[in-house]
Amino acid sequence: MAGCNWGSVLTSIIPKVRLRLASLALFATAAFAAADRAALPPTAQPFLTAPALQIHPLFDGRGGRDIVTARNGHVLAFHGKVFRESADGGSTWSPPREIGPDAGGKVVVNETNGNILYVRADKGYLWRSRDDGRTWTRESIRIKPNKFNHGSPDSVPQSVGAFQPGITLQFGPRKGRLLLATRIMGPAASNDVEWRPYHYNAAMFSDDGGATWQVSAPFPVLGSGEAALAELSDGRILYSSREHMSVGNRYFGWSHDGGELWLSPWLSDTLPDGSRGTSYGCMGGLMRLPIAGADILLYSNLDTDAGVMPKKVGGSTSAGRENITVWASFDGGRTWPVKRFVYAGPSAYSNLGVGRASTPSAGKIYLHFEGGPKTCYDGVMVAVFNLAWLLDGRDLRSVLPE
Repeated sequence: MAGCNWGSVLTSIIPKVRLRLASLALFATAAFAAADRAALPPTAQPFLTAPALQIHPLFDGRGGRDIVTARNGHVLAFHGKVFRESADGGSTWSPPREIGPDAGGKVVVNETNGNILYVRADKGYLWRSRDDGRTWTRESIRIKPNKFNHGSPDSVPQSVGAFQPGITLQFGPRKGRLLLATRIMGPAASNDVEWRPYHYNAAMFSDDGGATWQVSAPFPVLGSGEAALAELSDGRILYSSREHMSVGNRYFGWSHDGGELWLSPWLSDTLPDGSRGTSYGCMGGLMRLPIAGADILLYSNLDTDAGVMPKKVGGSTSAGRENITVWASFDGGRTWPVKRFVYAGPSAYSNLGVGRASTPSAGKIYLHFEGGPKTCYDGVMVAVFNLAWLLDGRDLRSVLPE
């Protein structure tokens, strides 16, 4: 190309090349980002929207024992014989509505048919809703004791009040079984301090939709009470137990047979059982998030060193109860690398709930807890948040096992 001005040619070409390369780089970045998002299970996406936390007062006084999501996506928070309902994922709540004059106990949602059961195990009855909580009917139930003749109302009755809501098993040969954590208050069925060393946790399960229940073998730690259950994707059930007799962290154990036998208890090296420094533990929540292909567990309890020893072994004290916190495990409970304060003030009992896909509650997590500005028993609140808020800037892929 005789007489060609190469400087002019290059001057005209280089900006175009740079623009083309920049466009390719942007396209590649977007493609890789889309591929990264696609690498996560689709069921994880609703939990990873913009980080959000709301806290709403719900009830006065003690409570905070049950929060569940009905099949229609409405969130129900229970308090004795009444409950409040949210149809918009937890932003607004109905006035309290009565279930029945003697309603109480422990709630479980039957994931097979959508029934909501409010089980009073010590008295042998439940209140059942077949329409997502709109109406309730009272039914007598049969509870068969364990091999120690403990757990039925006419032997040594069991308590289910201060526990995480029950679960419906989703995996393995006992899929569809209803399972509740329970507590046997020793041979005298008494919560007096002298009988607390004889307390033990257990479970009760139903394979007929809640008409008949069988009490399990004991969770093998004496002096225990107030517990929570979570089923892993391989069908194992993780048991989380409070203990009243010694200073230390939370007790855990396993069932490999659908909750009939509990084995291999151990003390967590990470998760506290109430305020550190006291032997008087605290009710805490435990649940698995419904994310396919992952065993992401959440645990709630107090995160403080302000604990005070009671005056008697096994005795009670509410001193130092504060800083309700949620921890997360991404490997089925082996490690707990993430935690975040939810309410940095007086707080106590807590339990956890989760929303349902394709409803206003999708991707939302619910912490139902006692707390208040002055004392840990001022009232009951609900914190509504998502996994993105809990991760606090971390990428979920960075904490999932390879």
